[in-house]
Amino acid sequence: MRDFLRWLADMAGRLVRTLDWPLCLALAGLMAFGLAVLYSAGGPTGGAALVKAQGARFAVGLLAMWALSRVSVIRLRVWSPTVYALSLLPLLAVLLVGTGKHGRHWLNLGVFYLQPSELLKIALPMMVAWYLHSRPLPPRIPTVLATGVLIAVPTGLILLQPDFGTAMLIASSGVFALLLAGLPWWWVGIGVGGVAAIAPVAWLWLLRPYQKDRILTFLDPERDPLGTGWNIIQSKIAIGSGGLTGKGWGEGSQSHLNYIPEQTTDFAFAVLSEEFGWIGVATMLALYLFVIGRCLWIAMEARDGYSRLLAGSLGMAFFVYVLVNGGMVSGLLPVVGVPMPLVSYGGTSAVSLLAGLGLVMAVRTHRPVHAFH
Repeated sequence: MRDFLRWLADMAGRLVRTLDWPLCLALAGLMAFGLAVLYSAGGPTGGAALVKAQGARFAVGLLAMWALSRVSVIRLRVWSPTVYALSLLPLLAVLLVGTGKHGRHWLNLGVFYLQPSELLKIALPMMVAWYLHSRPLPPRIPTVLATGVLIAVPTGLILLQPDFGTAMLIASSGVFALLLAGLPWWWVGIGVGGVAAIAPVAWLWLLRPYQKDRILTFLDPERDPLGTGWNIIQSKIAIGSGGLTGKGWGEGSQSHLNYIPEQTTDFAFAVLSEEFGWIGVATMLALYLFVIGRCLWIAMEARDGYSRLLAGSLGMAFFVYVLVNGGMVSGLLPVVGVPMPLVSYGGTSAVSLLAGLGLVMAVRTHRPVHAFH
């Protein structure tokens, strides 16, 4: 019996040896926050169903994280171009047969809905890291331009859906890989200048009416307090009313009286702020900072260029997700429909984020003996 238990413990140890336990514990804390917020936001009738559905998605995401953590970095590097190319196909398909509220964002696969743009949260960092790792660093102008094309193709397809928020997040992961590779910051200045230059053109011919309304509402929410400004005004009231300790779990008036729209998805952070207060928000942000810092530490400890760029870009992309959602819910950024990672309700988003962190764990576990430049 003792030998059997020893064998069982050894097998269990082998199965989980590739997981990064500090990272896993921080993720568990964030998922617990998310399930608590969803249960409260869903109310006495719908909360349990939301928790059950999101819990199942977390299980799928954790399984993907565990599976990817066991893949060697060398194999990930070899697979990167194929993963990138295959991820572009659903983006093309969604433009033809997709569905969505303000365009075509989802593919109906019968059993579930797939948001193809979420696949690029993994595929694009892999591809950019693959392309940059074997080239002289810091990257030269031809390398930067070629990397820009790799970033622009999926970003452009996502903008056609249209989904500006996700396109921005996807593009940021590729840009962070370039910056981590040593891209001079004056290139960022050129990019910002280029965006500013085409802004009038985008306003006149590219942006849709609802996107213009979001920008105008960001600049002046009071211009239409009962219409387009309602979301952000009520969200700010909820955040401010939470105070230091919050109103208590399940006691948020703004959320339970349905003043906050999209309270289980885009504005879940407002529910958390109202019910758990500054202490709850600070705890959640501390967990986010730990996850991001852990990813960057793993990137710093990596032995080859591909691993450093992959883990670093995934960690910094995670930072952008938190920054954008927190900014839009608190009125510091326009509302662009970006969920709070692992707290907002959403299947494809949760699975893709956990899968991406599985790649980071693979970088920590499977370190190539030889460094590649």
